[in-house]
Amino acid sequence: MKYLCEGSEILEGKSRGFECEGVAMLAVRRDGQVFIYKNRCPHRGVALEWLPDQFLDSSASLIQCATHGALFLIEDGECIAGPCEGKSLTAVACREDAQGVWISPPPAD
Repeated sequence: MKYLCEGSEILEGKSRGFECEGVAMLAVRRDGQVFIYKNRCPHRGVALEWLPDQFLDSSASLIQCATHGALFLIEDGECIAGPCEGKSLTAVACREDAQGVWISPPPAD
C-alpha cells in the first residue's frame, strides 16, 4: 500500500481531492471511516468536483457530479440519481492506521 496522507487531512463530513501515480481521486470521511474513489464520473468520464475539494452535495450526504448532477452514495459509490443511475464510482482500496491513510492506487486510465 502507498501512503496518501495523515488521517487528520480528511475531516469528518468533508471531501478532498488527491492525485497519486497519475490517478485523480477523491476521499470522504463519514462516521469516522474514509472512502476513496477515482475522480471520474461513470457517465462521461469527467472529474466530479465543481471547485477544488468540493465533491459533496449541499447536504454533505452524497457525492455529486458537478457536470450533470448525478448523485452517488458515499459508502459504496453507487449512483442513485442522474444519467448514470445504477453504475458506480471506482473504489480505491484503502486503510487507515495511526500513521495515516494508505491506498492501493488503481491504474491510470
